[in-house]
Amino acid sequence: MRQLLTLAAFLMSVAFTSGLMAEEAVRVAEVVEIIETESVTAQETPATEEQPTLSAGDTAWMLTSTALVLFMTIPGLALFYAGMVRTKNVLSVLMQCFAITSMITVLWALYGYSLAFDTTGMEKGVVNFNSFVGGFSKAFLSSVSRDSLTAAIPETVFMTFQMTFAIITPALIVGAFAERMKFSALLLFMGIWFTIVYVPIAHMVWSGDGALMWDWGVLDFAGGTVVHINAGIAGFVAALTLGKRRGYPETPMPPHNLAFTVIGASMLWVGWFGFNAGSAVAADGSAGMAMAVTQIATAAAALTWMFAEWISHDKPSVLGIASGAVAGLVAITPASGTAGPMGALGIGFAAGFCCFLASTKLKRKFGYDDSLDVFGVHAVGGIIGALLTGIFAASELGGKGLAEGMTIGSQLAVQFKGVVVTLVYTAVVSFIILKFLDVILGGLRVSQEEETVGLDLSEHNEKGYNF
Repeated sequence: MRQLLTLAAFLMSVAFTSGLMAEEAVRVAEVVEIIETESVTAQETPATEEQPTLSAGDTAWMLTSTALVLFMTIPGLALFYAGMVRTKNVLSVLMQCFAITSMITVLWALYGYSLAFDTTGMEKGVVNFNSFVGGFSKAFLSSVSRDSLTAAIPETVFMTFQMTFAIITPALIVGAFAERMKFSALLLFMGIWFTIVYVPIAHMVWSGDGALMWDWGVLDFAGGTVVHINAGIAGFVAALTLGKRRGYPETPMPPHNLAFTVIGASMLWVGWFGFNAGSAVAADGSAGMAMAVTQIATAAAALTWMFAEWISHDKPSVLGIASGAVAGLVAITPASGTAGPMGALGIGFAAGFCCFLASTKLKRKFGYDDSLDVFGVHAVGGIIGALLTGIFAASELGGKGLAEGMTIGSQLAVQFKGVVVTLVYTAVVSFIILKFLDVILGGLRVSQEEETVGLDLSEHNEKGYNF
């Protein structure tokens, strides 16, 4: 613009000094005035904010990821858990996972998505009520239309993708108290827990500027805090509150069908690519690296658990290597968007070894009955992953980079703070919910006779096998 003004002024000068006609000089002056007016108008009018546009590639990947994450719960997690319980309880676990999938879908559509991802009233650096939970502007999915976008994908796809995370988190808890909880108590507990535990934690970590843990700089790419620590500590509290299964630990309670468990673990492994790589919300390099580190960490953890068990118990077990793979999947989840391949190896080795110790030696030492090792794999693996995210995100260690203004030490401190807040909040609120339901339902557990018969018959009047 300055160059145009200079050129116009030069033309005026030439016109006058060359004896041009006065009319021509006036025309040149008019041109100068027009240019000046347009310049002022351009300076006063703000630039139009670029509107997001739909990406067919990103949308296709996120549709696939959403299906993969749902596949993790039904049938993946359902089969993984069903194989580890006794024959008389196989249907009860399958039923619980299926019912949770259905119930959380409805609750997410009614209010869960809105409370988790509504950003009304949020402001970066300001702590207010909306830093902890969202509002109701998206309740009943009223503002989620065919045309609304999140990033470069339809908001309907983003909403459903996040729904699958909300589904699998309470389903994970089932494994901690398998074979002894009333079905009615389970449904009520999961509905209330989803509303006042899962939704606020998801909002604080993932909803963006103004969210409590987001503003702290907590790194949790795909749910180490929101999903695994959250579910793991809730399951641990539930297992302690309900007490041990009848006969535990004196009576042997081996898995009834390890084939189911391995099939389920394999489905979890495949589905987890949607879980982690899908959290990039795009088909890009970040998704590609998330897929790569997920595969590497899972394999490292599976081998580590296998060799640790081999050394400790003289033989490697199928259950052990499958559990190790799940531990690796859990631990890499928060780091999948920031760690590099060698960082993934480190996280996998740490998760395989520590989760093996937690699920065997720690569990035996303290005698708690975490039926299917939800605490040992998900809480412990989630904590390891969340903390190591603060180290292996560093660019000098092959990672994507720490949060803005962070050093490895300060990032590690922030990760620890996020872990502690999640552990304390979830443990306390879960205990309160369980005690409340214990009073109003006259007990959380089935009777001794019903537990002996098995939940398949006593709760559902069906049998998994007819011999």
